[in-house]
Amino acid sequence: MSIRDLTSFLLTVTGTLKGYDQLMNLVLDDVKEIMRDDEGNETTRSLGLIVARGTLLVLISPVDGSEEIENPFLQQEEK
Repeated sequence: MSIRDLTSFLLTVTGTLKGYDQLMNLVLDDVKEIMRDDEGNETTRSLGLIVARGTLLVLISPVDGSEEIENPFLQQEEK
């Protein structure tokens, strides 16, 4: 699963989630850091394999977005 995460330092990175623990520390592979300047120009640099500390994470989201699905745990009403 490829994810994008935003840290409390306002760094944005994308990578493949390889693992996590109970403290929300993430192991990400093929990581790319996305940097934006004041004019909105975007540059990236490759970081490889990293461990992102859970206390610094602000937002974690799929790179490809998400879609709403029907709740599989709700009971269907019988007619």
